[in-house]
Amino acid sequence: MTHYQLIESNKRKSFLIIIFFIAFIISTTYFISYSFGYGLDVVGIALIFSGFMSFASYWYSDKIILGISGAHEAKREKYFDFYTVAENLALSQKMPKPKLYVMEDTALNAFATGRDPEHAVICVTTGLLSQLNRSELEGVVAHELSHVRNYDIRLMSIVTILVGFVALLSDWMIRLNFRGRKRDNNDSGQLQTIIFIVGLLLALLSPLIAKLIQLSISRKREFLADASGVGMTKNPQGLIRALEKISLDKEPLEAANKATAHLYISNPLKNLHSQTGMFASLFMTHPPVEQRLAVLRGLSGT
Repeated sequence: MTHYQLIESNKRKSFLIIIFFIAFIISTTYFISYSFGYGLDVVGIALIFSGFMSFASYWYSDKIILGISGAHEAKREKYFDFYTVAENLALSQKMPKPKLYVMEDTALNAFATGRDPEHAVICVTTGLLSQLNRSELEGVVAHELSHVRNYDIRLMSIVTILVGFVALLSDWMIRLNFRGRKRDNNDSGQLQTIIFIVGLLLALLSPLIAKLIQLSISRKREFLADASGVGMTKNPQGLIRALEKISLDKEPLEAANKATAHLYISNPLKNLHSQTGMFASLFMTHPPVEQRLAVLRGLSGT
């Protein structure tokens, strides 16, 4: 399979997951509201509130994450390879050069953020810069630049809004119901009791289901960024060697947390790598490095 075919395959899979996610949100919201006897007023309030909070986070995402990470701007004179690699790749893709930042941390990692290519940021750790050669660094930067070009930051922000909406709506419904708000008289009867129980179960489980779908989308976007990055550099070996080195690094990134972990090229919370099995993999922000390497080696024919 060529990287072009892999990109198209990953795009289709991501699209199908997103369509399923939207259908799940709509059907779950309707059923929970109906079973609890509430109208669209509560749904609308939950959507507006979660949307406002998430939009603010999305609009200022670059400033928020850079503030949390304590990163500083990368100057051409001090970080020549990083600066020129990003500059050359952006020029070859006819994209604006993203703002470049560096985190003072010996862990090997990198991330991209920003609401669109005109407001994009790529940040790497000093550990990454010290351990990778120029070809490997090019693979990492191309991966992050692919996230920017594919609007992954925008997509994941929208998904985060929807996940937040489901969690908020479920919480409100449960709280209002157990505080004794009366439902309509036609809610009596065995059928209505069953509908209410199902609605309650959905209210309890839907935030978890939505989160699992969010993580699935995040993993698919990592495969897509790998393939798109190789399409930029035409050198799978650069990213392969970079991921091999990153996977051997067992040091967690101090500035990372669960809310920002999905942004990085590799899970920065290294304690999660010890989890194994199908159930544990459902909660991973990134696909296993072994799977990513296997796909990339298939592109390079090795």
